[in-house]
Amino acid sequence: MSDCLFCKIVSGEIPADIVHQDKDCVAFRDINPQSPTHVLIVPRKHIPTLNELEADDAPLVGRLVLVAQKIAQDDEVDQDGYRLVWNCQEGAGQSVFHIHLHLLGGRKFTWPPG
Repeated sequence: MSDCLFCKIVSGEIPADIVHQDKDCVAFRDINPQSPTHVLIVPRKHIPTLNELEADDAPLVGRLVLVAQKIAQDDEVDQDGYRLVWNCQEGAGQSVFHIHLHLLGGRKFTWPPG
């Protein structure tokens, strides 16, 4: 997708603070962090929203979660706790229409959020 911000980051067209990349995904620090650790884990494959996931994408989604787990360990937030967040559609807070997993850590979280 030529106009997709995350596709441009994945391709290297737009610079980012990349903390992980492999054949399936790229992970980079959010430019507007909501916690001391705020990393976006993005598949290289362009999928606009979670609604467009197909059964064949299950291993990819699992890979994103495992990458988040590794980054949480690397950032040393795994023992105190971290949050993984998916947003689907604008009403839920999705602002870039390329699925991405938020890894948030380094502070105490409450439930419900707010």
